[in-house]
Amino acid sequence: MTVTAPSVDEPGRLRPRLAPASWGPRLARLVPAAAAALSGALLYVSFPPRTLWWLALPAFAVLGRVLRGRRWKAAFGLGYLFGLGFLLPLLVWTSVEVGPFPWLALVAAEAVLVALACVGIAAVSRLPAWPVWAAAVWIAGEAVRARVPFHGFPWGKIAFGQADGVFLPLAAVGGTPVLGFAVVLCGFGLYEGVRLAREGRRTRALRRPAAAAALLSVAVPVAGALAARALVSDRAEDGTATVAVIQGNVPRAGLEFNAQRRAVLDYHARETQRLAADVKAGKVPRPDFVLWPENSSDIDPFAFADARMVIDQAAKAIGVPISVGGVVERDGRLLNEQILWDPVKGPVQTYDKRQIQPFGEYLPLRSLVGAINKSWTSMVREDFSRGTEPGVFTIDGTKVGLATCYEAAFDWAVRDTVTHGARMISVPSNNATFDRSEMTYQQLAMSRVRAVEHSRTVTVPVTSGVSAIIMPDGHITQKTGMFVPAYLVQKVPLRSSTTPATELGVLPELALVLLAAGGLGRAIGAGVRGRRATAG
Repeated sequence: MTVTAPSVDEPGRLRPRLAPASWGPRLARLVPAAAAALSGALLYVSFPPRTLWWLALPAFAVLGRVLRGRRWKAAFGLGYLFGLGFLLPLLVWTSVEVGPFPWLALVAAEAVLVALACVGIAAVSRLPAWPVWAAAVWIAGEAVRARVPFHGFPWGKIAFGQADGVFLPLAAVGGTPVLGFAVVLCGFGLYEGVRLAREGRRTRALRRPAAAAALLSVAVPVAGALAARALVSDRAEDGTATVAVIQGNVPRAGLEFNAQRRAVLDYHARETQRLAADVKAGKVPRPDFVLWPENSSDIDPFAFADARMVIDQAAKAIGVPISVGGVVERDGRLLNEQILWDPVKGPVQTYDKRQIQPFGEYLPLRSLVGAINKSWTSMVREDFSRGTEPGVFTIDGTKVGLATCYEAAFDWAVRDTVTHGARMISVPSNNATFDRSEMTYQQLAMSRVRAVEHSRTVTVPVTSGVSAIIMPDGHITQKTGMFVPAYLVQKVPLRSSTTPATELGVLPELALVLLAAGGLGRAIGAGVRGRRATAG
């Protein structure tokens, strides 16, 4: 320790004064913490609405630098900072309606799961070809986050930030796990390549096997993505369908609850009437069917004759079936339901949302949450029930798969519409609660990934925007603004072939989880052998 002239601490007692140089080690310890948090923020910036998908690569390169060789306590702390840097800004939209506490609680809990994954990454970072093991550990962490707690929260999967990226075709190979694995592997491989190059310049000796592994960690994902483009096609296989997407908009203020609900229904009926007038005038082609968003009729049309009449008149005006998003009470159960409304027969098919949103559509641990904050229990007064059957409507021979809003984040909820025969997919949503936040763009990116994953046209009808029509290759052909009434009409391809991702289902994710488990087992075994050798 460097010592300068003594300073007076108290009368009659002197203590040495630390020189500025002694702060160096302290500051050095702060550098990894700052780097972890900043790399998490960098990963956030790679997500929509920005198209900076490539920033995910340096984000994971820095994370690899920060975690490599760390002990578990340090890795957990650094991983937690990384999780906060990523999730705090990514999920800020959750605070729009309910305030900051739920947002901070959600981020704090999710960051723990990210930190645990980072502990695993640090453990395998001492193994040969460690980027492969580490990327698998990250995907295993995503698999856990998609399932627990409260049936999971997959928001923030790396795949969902890659809708504009070169890796997107890999979604057709193995879904979101393979797409995310490729991105993370490439990021870790970039860091390992730079590290080995610097080490080689310093020692004048390049470790060729390790360098080859680092090179392959970058080259294989890129080459795989280029090869996977052959799986992506917009070609119609089962003909086409002309679809109409309705965005009725919502009133912004000034109405009490029931008047708000009635206004939303009226707005969607009015926009459908406007579409019908434009069809009659020859301005747009007549659609084969019309898609309304989730919550377009929060007034139960089976219980209230006035709501039924409004929907019936809209269907008769356009002359084709309408898929209506309703809130329905049936047999004592509250359901978030899609209702296929025929202009002649009325309601003919229904689909009940299966993956309902915790703290939005139902309140877990209601008594405990109520003791903490009674306003939450008043906002979620009654829990929705879960549906049990896959959502596939048959409309004039066309099978349309349905994944309602939050369900688009879950691999299984979209896939099983295709395995049950869907030739196109619709993701009816209601994002009005979250105002103009990034949430709607994040969800739109999910639908783009799903389009490529299953090689299907995806429509996204939203109450307040952004509504869109997405081709099977993931590009958007039409979209609306936010908080404006609008309709979209387009002829879209119908497809029946299935991608490897559709056929394989959960198997690619399971394979990566097993790979992660193998890497962790190997790392633990190496640690045990090392301690025994030291003790001996």
